[in-house]
Amino acid sequence: MDGSKIRSLSGGANQSGLRNHNERLLLSMLQRGGAMPGSDLARIAGLSPQTVSVILRKLEKDGLLARGAPVRGKVGKPSVPMTLAPDGVFSLGVNIGRRSAKIVLMDFTGVIRADVSTTFSYPLPAEIFAFIRSGLDELTSTLTPDLQQRLCGIGIAAPFELWNWHEMVGASAEEFALWKGVSFQDEIALFSDLPVHVVNDATAACRAEHVYGRGKEFRDYAYFFVAAFVGGGIVLNHSVFEGHQGNAGALGSLRSVGPNGESRQLIDIASIHLLEARLSEVGLDPSGLWDSDDWSPYARYVEPWIRQTAQELAKAALSTCAVIDFEAIMIDGGLPPDVKETLVARTRRYLLNQDTRGLIPPQVEAGTIGRQARELGAACSPIFSQYLLNTNSGLTL
Repeated sequence: MDGSKIRSLSGGANQSGLRNHNERLLLSMLQRGGAMPGSDLARIAGLSPQTVSVILRKLEKDGLLARGAPVRGKVGKPSVPMTLAPDGVFSLGVNIGRRSAKIVLMDFTGVIRADVSTTFSYPLPAEIFAFIRSGLDELTSTLTPDLQQRLCGIGIAAPFELWNWHEMVGASAEEFALWKGVSFQDEIALFSDLPVHVVNDATAACRAEHVYGRGKEFRDYAYFFVAAFVGGGIVLNHSVFEGHQGNAGALGSLRSVGPNGESRQLIDIASIHLLEARLSEVGLDPSGLWDSDDWSPYARYVEPWIRQTAQELAKAALSTCAVIDFEAIMIDGGLPPDVKETLVARTRRYLLNQDTRGLIPPQVEAGTIGRQARELGAACSPIFSQYLLNTNSGLTL
């Protein structure tokens, strides 16, 4: 990406007391914009070339940055682009789903180096923490002792109020009541000293799209992640907004009126579990919905599901825009690429038929991360917490 297309909303600060902020600023610029020489970083950040040079040397010495090949211009010395060092930082991301859990080991550039996963009938604390413990041991062992010292934390992507999941997964309320009062931080502290960051699973997916996908193209947007249960996230002023209690963007709870005037939530009418239930009703094995990108064997049932989901997403999109003037709505999820593209196209079409009085209809775009968005977003949390700017005074394209 051309560094000239990035500007800093807050700019830098040359005072020595704000060195940490400036380090995060330059790392964030390189994360979002790709490789850039110090002269471009200084100009865009509003810092002196000398300040930037000192910071870059320190970050390189610390192993966080790497030098690219010199680029010769028409005059003067060749410029040397700096980039994030892949081995500079590692983090672990855990996603807890309805039928499975996954842990990824991610490097500083967002590349997943290794992963482990497990399946279950439904998630309960004892099994989940046993899996996390064994998974951390397995993934950590893939790093050399020196690189293990560069692990910065563990991100956990999980639905809020797991104890209320029992009806959705067919378990008893007594079993899921075991989640009440459980602290991920306290449980993981029993076997790991790494910092633990807990984030709503759909918000984690939104973060992955914002950091590594097309989300960085937009300033303000609402994000819908269509999985077993639809969820969402909010991006304001180029930053993922988590809210006072970390539950901002709970778009699955948006209300809709049913054909008989009954009130329904989006999660009950625009989620993959509805398609799964329909396939089971007609005697088909629905497992391919979760482990295959080929839904063509279910085409007869996928079509009406797409139609209903697109209609409801169009309504939900306008509802969100009635609160915040979003420029875009992004749709992603645990969907095959062709199904996602069809769903996005249908949502655009249905949006044209909605009552938009007093509203500016947003553009509807497809997300780019897909099935791994939640664990990737979870792994982002420790890195942002310690190395990057994650506030509304961050960077904008």
